[in-house]
Amino acid sequence: MHIAVCDDCMEDAMFLKKLLKGHEVSVYFSADSLLADIKNKRIQYDLYLLDIFMEESMNGIELAEKLRKLQEEAVISFISTSDDFYREAFDLYAVQYFIKPVQKESLNKLLQKVQKIAALDSEKKLIYSWWGKSGAIPYGKIRYISSRGHTLFIYCTDGNIQESTGKLNDIEHQMYGDIFMRCHQSFIVNMYLVEGLSGNDLIIDGERIPVSRRYYAEIKKRYQEILFEEVD
Repeated sequence: MHIAVCDDCMEDAMFLKKLLKGHEVSVYFSADSLLADIKNKRIQYDLYLLDIFMEESMNGIELAEKLRKLQEEAVISFISTSDDFYREAFDLYAVQYFIKPVQKESLNKLLQKVQKIAALDSEKKLIYSWWGKSGAIPYGKIRYISSRGHTLFIYCTDGNIQESTGKLNDIEHQMYGDIFMRCHQSFIVNMYLVEGLSGNDLIIDGERIPVSRRYYAEIKKRYQEILFEEVD
């Protein structure tokens, strides 16, 4: 995996690089240098680990906003000394928010999640149809799908919401497995994008997705399995 680490603290940046041993890691000590490589060398990374508190031209949140414009599907994770920017981070569809010092176990879980999503991107796609037009969305870009009547709403990792004619029952068996699971009469979720299980809700990008009693035991079991999966 090709990973970009951007942190103006050399000690913290090199600590992350050490934790990422076995991967191709490029370290940047400023947002400007990372953006310059992306623009001038047309480099794209599989994962961006961005420090939020940087003292030069822009902070990590501002950097992520620019990255989104250059690489819409960028996989971004933030690193900070506090959770003050948690809401802003997930508004930018970050896949993770770490509090320093980053723990190796937590980082390994993130890498596994990114690898599984990337594998989905290159394989299966969901075909949708809306007002006579059809298209395909890679499974790895789908956060969750909701249903109202005969309309499906496909919520994507880039923030887009694609509408499609159909019912959840029509696609449940097509997508069913250890990654996408039915959690409610009106919802199918990407379990590898779930950040937490709070009461009877799954948390995805700060949003609460209800889990009905019928599906709760299976959802809880799979969520716990993902938390404790070993890195291949």
